[in-house]
Amino acid sequence: MAENVKATPLHDRVIVKPEPATEKTAGGIIIPDTAKEKPQRGLVVAVGPGKKDEPVTVKKGDQVLYGKYSGTEFQYDGQQLLIMRESDILAII
Repeated sequence: MAENVKATPLHDRVIVKPEPATEKTAGGIIIPDTAKEKPQRGLVVAVGPGKKDEPVTVKKGDQVLYGKYSGTEFQYDGQQLLIMRESDILAII
């Protein structure tokens, strides 16, 4: 599970597990993989210590909203995760 990530991001970086993209529309039409939008919501699974004089405000377990093209995708234990700066996070929801 991504909740057990043992990696610790540096400085103000945050590791986020993106929410899966929607498979169907409200009307029941199945969306093909090529037409799916990138998710913009996710769960924070690891947080760095922050910069000097700037503590990190998000914490592990927070549900967040981030920019469509924010972060860098990487694989960890078979899970697709994102690593991004805290400033790329738009809101805690």
